[in-house]
Amino acid sequence: MELAQVRLLVSDFAACYRFYAEVLGLKPQSGASGGPYEKFSPATGSAGIAIQDRSMMAEVLDELGDTATGHRSLVVLRVDDLDSYCAEITGRGATLLHGPAPMTERMRVAHLKDPEGNVVELQEWLLLRT
Repeated sequence: MELAQVRLLVSDFAACYRFYAEVLGLKPQSGASGGPYEKFSPATGSAGIAIQDRSMMAEVLDELGDTATGHRSLVVLRVDDLDSYCAEITGRGATLLHGPAPMTERMRVAHLKDPEGNVVELQEWLLLRT
């Protein structure tokens, strides 16, 4: 078994497409900015994040047509230099909710939300110090 992607169901596809492609700088697989589906990948690694128009999945599972409320997911992205990346994405319109700040002795984090309210955690893994 292999994890193919994490898929987020969204109501405002265009806003979420712009956030993941232009603000976070992830690479869209097909360039389908009008939806109803797109997968995004970082420059390295094999994991991906996909967005799909919620109404499309509601045709399959009726309950998904209900308005989503509350925090539904937490997307985690690892970056090499948290401070630089945060400066870069805030310059492109991101609003940080928290951080950059230490979370543990081995990790620093920052948090923001996408246009649908999904929480995105940015992690910088620190080397163990001896």
